[in-house]
This record gives sequence, C-alpha cells and structure tokens, in this order.
Amino acid sequence: MKVFVSDQFELPLPPDHRFPVAKYRLLRQRVDESGLFRAEQLLVAPEAEYADLVRVHTPEYLDKLFYGRLSEAEIRRIGFPYSPQLVHRSRRTTGASVAAARYALAEGIAVNLAGGTHHAFADAGEGFCLFNDAAVAARAMQAEGRIERAVILDLDVHQGNGTAAIFRNDESVFTFSIHGEKNFPLRKEPSDLDIGLPDGTGDADYLRAVEEGTWEALYRAGADLAFYLAGADPHENDRLGRMKVSTAGLDRRTQIVLELCAQFRVPLVVMMAGGYGKEIADSVTVYFNTVRRCLEWWQKGIA
Repeated sequence: MKVFVSDQFELPLPPDHRFPVAKYRLLRQRVDESGLFRAEQLLVAPEAEYADLVRVHTPEYLDKLFYGRLSEAEIRRIGFPYSPQLVHRSRRTTGASVAAARYALAEGIAVNLAGGTHHAFADAGEGFCLFNDAAVAARAMQAEGRIERAVILDLDVHQGNGTAAIFRNDESVFTFSIHGEKNFPLRKEPSDLDIGLPDGTGDADYLRAVEEGTWEALYRAGADLAFYLAGADPHENDRLGRMKVSTAGLDRRTQIVLELCAQFRVPLVVMMAGGYGKEIADSVTVYFNTVRRCLEWWQKGIA
C-alpha cells in the first residue's frame, strides 16, 4: 500500500489561527514512528498538473490563485492568509490524491495523509480548501481512461458542498455526504445522497448512518473507484464538529467503509479531511487509526 505525504510544506499562519497546521506533520511523525511502513511505501506527493486542475476549476479562478489576484472577500472565504506557499502546498496535496487514485486502481487501496478539500468550488475556494482534490483526482482518472464512474464517500462532519456543486447533474460521479445538519456550511448543496445528523450524535446512530448510507451510495453508484474522506471532526472532542463520536466509533467507521468497498469490489482512495481537536493529538490518533486499518486491510489481500 502506498501512502502519499506533503507535510514538508508547513503553512505560515498566525498562532491563534483555528486551523491546526501541525496535524499533518504530527501524523507523518506518528506513521514514521509506528514502523508499519517501509520507506518505499511512503512517497512524496507530486504537484498537481494544471491540466488536471483545469478539468475541475475555471481558468479564471486558477489565474487568481497562481498570480495572487484574489480579492479580500475571496481570501476571507478561503479562511487562510494568501501566500504562494499556500498554493504550492495545495497543489501538492491535490497531486497526492491524483497519484493515490492511480495506485488504488493497481493495488486496491492508497492513502493521502492530507486532502479531502471538499469545500472548494469550480470557481472559488472556501473553508480552508483551495482545490477540490477528490474531484480533480476523479476527473483525472476519467480523462486517462482508467475509470468511467466514481463515488465520493464524504464522512467529514461538514457537508461536501463544493464537491456536490461540481458534480451536480453528472451521473458519472456519485456524491454522498454524512454531516452535521446544522454545522458549516450554512447553505448546503444537494449531493446525490445526503444524510444530515443532529448535533450531539453518538456512536450508535452515527455508525448506523454510515453503514446504511455507504451501502446505498456504493449500490447506486456502480463505481470503478471510491474516494473516502475520513474526517476526524465527528470526534467527541473536536472544536468544530459538534458530534459525540468516540475514537473507537471512528475506527469502526473506517472498518465499515473498507468492508463495503470490498463487498462491492471498488478500489479505494483515502484522504484525511477535517480534524480540529481540542487536543490536536485526538485528531492525529483518529487519522492514524484510519491509516493503520487501511494497511491491515491491504496486507490481508482484501482490498
């Protein structure tokens, strides 16, 4: 199993910024220290090609990003201070998902230690997301003739509004989101399948929704490739999630997704997506458990 990293590009954010920038570096450190992976399994993410980005994002939006022409309102909507380093790192993260998709099709599963930037629209960034990496990767695999249909399994606590908008009325990519109904974004974009859950949802109700919704999404999609946004933000100690799902519950979530993708014989790309733990170690643990479960699945030859 291949794991793609892009954490050498740390974002220069003010110390009071609510995005925990250290989480990807700490996740990479945790993966390294685990001893579970050989050096050749950990790959530095390539930068996404312009040709891949422009299949999803408008040339006008890309020009604004590359040449620093975003308005103050557009920068506020993204939530990060603008910098060329931010664009470079986002291209790396997106390129990691594209490369992971190619490896998943060959090996059954691959992981991006970042990604899941599902709030990015075709013509705008939003909610800490510049490029929509799952959309870019899905379109790249279609353009390369590797797949015809894809499914997005978005289990971040926030609805994948950018992804839903990008693939609206596109039957070749099925979008599925489980999210907090009253959480960000205030205005939801309709996915092919949405399950909105109330604040305070715990393990039992959450996992029931995961199992039923993921099964329905895979059944309806008829996909050649799945993208799993394994957000840590439904966790009970997340600052922005407003749910009460335990660490064990989120570990079980990944097992359910793996079992169902195996049942439907769909290769899987895994991205980490959101995580804003009151203690950053909580988010890192959820992410690491996801990576470890994927490796165990691959080692068993099930993926």
